[in-house]
Amino acid sequence: MVNRRSAPTARVVQILDFFVEHGGKRFGLSELARALELTKPTCLGILTELTAGGYLVRDPDTHVYGLGPALIAAGRVAQDSFAISALARAELEKLTARYRTTCTASAIVGEQIMVLESTGPGTVKVGAAYRFAPPVGLMYVLWDTDAAFDTWLATPPVVPLQQDEARLRQVVDECRTRGFLVEATTTASHRLYALLAGVADHDLPSELRELVGELVTSLGERVYLGSDLRPRKEHPVSLLAAPTYGGDGSQNMVLTMYVGASITGAEIARRGAALVAAADAVTVSSGGHKPLTSDGNVF
Repeated sequence: MVNRRSAPTARVVQILDFFVEHGGKRFGLSELARALELTKPTCLGILTELTAGGYLVRDPDTHVYGLGPALIAAGRVAQDSFAISALARAELEKLTARYRTTCTASAIVGEQIMVLESTGPGTVKVGAAYRFAPPVGLMYVLWDTDAAFDTWLATPPVVPLQQDEARLRQVVDECRTRGFLVEATTTASHRLYALLAGVADHDLPSELRELVGELVTSLGERVYLGSDLRPRKEHPVSLLAAPTYGGDGSQNMVLTMYVGASITGAEIARRGAALVAAADAVTVSSGGHKPLTSDGNVF
């Protein structure tokens, strides 16, 4: 896969990084252009846009530029996002110790899914990022608003997909009621989804996209419904997932417990309850709460 970088965007990042590296010191146009080896017109255009957006401020008398208030708001959001992941780590470590498996905390950062915390064995790396588009990302909208779910479902998929939307919406309803998701995948399909994660549709040759599309099952078919799970029967399970919520009651993170084995329906229920309890503990400790339904009850 070829990395496509945007030179204009890189220059914007370069300017912001320069201000941060110099501890908030203010600079004039000529100083910045010279230090960053940019032409004055190019530098001025970027400074003007960043100032209009509040990311920089311009002194009307001295005409020097400095960091602006918009970065404070962005920094607070980022701080809150990563602070909650630290709270999650303590709960993940308990689950890992109890079940001797890999557990993760992940969330949507920008337009990507990002792993924020990982405990236990396995190769899930903190900072790993994946494209947030079908077939990747169902669990990140599963417990969010219907509008968020519909927006994700309408996003152009990584590969062509044929969805049984009725079953998919049944999955949403049942997972919201149960509180956690149970996903079943084979070793081959798990590797396939890992490969597709982060791959843009245009990066795959058309023939390969069509072939992969035939191999990818419906999103809803990868998730067990309540009627699928019998207490004494063993079911091949890839992972379990449960949500955490923010102060506004919206889903803000997903805690995941990897299984990678066949376990009974009763054991699935036990592990699911433990995972939900961990997610609820993170929600409470971070000052969040579960959303309320239209009748005032907890979601």
